[in-house]
Amino acid sequence: MQQEVVLAMLAKEPSQGYQLRARMNDALGPLGEALNAGQVYVTLGRLEKAGLVAVEETPGSTGPADRDRKVYVLTAAGQQRVAEWLAEVSWPKPDLAEFHLKLIAAAAAGLADPIGIVDAQRRELLRRLRDAQRAQMAVPDGSDAALLLEGIALRLQADLRWLEACEANWTIRRRKR
Repeated sequence: MQQEVVLAMLAKEPSQGYQLRARMNDALGPLGEALNAGQVYVTLGRLEKAGLVAVEETPGSTGPADRDRKVYVLTAAGQQRVAEWLAEVSWPKPDLAEFHLKLIAAAAAGLADPIGIVDAQRRELLRRLRDAQRAQMAVPDGSDAALLLEGIALRLQADLRWLEACEANWTIRRRKR
């Protein structure tokens, strides 16, 4: 599990591990069913050791083994990592579920405008598409390189269409507020 996703989900509010998992399941729909609950706790443990989250024990906790009663909160270093992650451009190999969670977490915690994140991704994809198209024009038709470059261009065009759908979705959400 991507650590930044867990950090971003915590940016909205301090949460217990099972609450984080439930929010991710809600955000991912059927894709979230594959999420192992243990992964959330392993990731939280790593984040705690790295100083990106801190643990607050809740009343009624029986000790360290009672992990469901721990409330995890972002540290200043965790908040900084979330801000860096939101600004990253993840293409050419995007994890679409991660990008989707990035948009949801950014909006839920008021960290960034999802449409701005989509726009940054779009600009990067358009730059890469222009580069691929220029390279494609420089190679002979029918060559192995031409086929590869055509595939790259088609993939980038498909990703751009998905970003258009993301922007439309978040535009509608913004109007409803």
